[in-house]
Amino acid sequence: MAENLATPRKWYAVYVRSRYEKKSAWLLERGDVEVYLPLVTRVKQWSDRRKRVEEPLFNSYVFVHTDLKDYFNILNTPGVVRFITFEGKPVAMPDNQIVAMKEYVGQVENEGEVAVPTDFHEGQVVAIKFGAMKGLQGHLTEILGNHYVVVDIDIVGGSLPMKVSRSMLRIISG
Repeated sequence: MAENLATPRKWYAVYVRSRYEKKSAWLLERGDVEVYLPLVTRVKQWSDRRKRVEEPLFNSYVFVHTDLKDYFNILNTPGVVRFITFEGKPVAMPDNQIVAMKEYVGQVENEGEVAVPTDFHEGQVVAIKFGAMKGLQGHLTEILGNHYVVVDIDIVGGSLPMKVSRSMLRIISG
């Protein structure tokens, strides 16, 4: 009888310890939690070599698909700090945002990096102009060299910082 009353599973953003995203995702999966950790491949330059490295699209965030029956097990996973909440309750993310992230990661992996010089500055409101995340808006919070910027994408109850190629953005205001 209780199974019929179970709440449906939804996606939630979980904040994890810095640079612990992969380990937390692995530990959550070992605990039978469905996890999505969007990873993108980037080229890192050291003084003696260049290497392709898989990094999280969102630093310190992992996404879990749960009906919250495992809420405390998730919180007790090493590296997990907290659920993203609004008024003390975990905020569910719409499924289409997870689908858009998955499509975006696939597109970045297939198309690679494209650099387009544009006059961006911090504080501007920008929108993604093409691809799976087309139309998502946020505030430009940081400029990362000539190719990328950090945009805080608005979600229910907060925002998620996202590293985005300048070529994917258009300025709305600011």
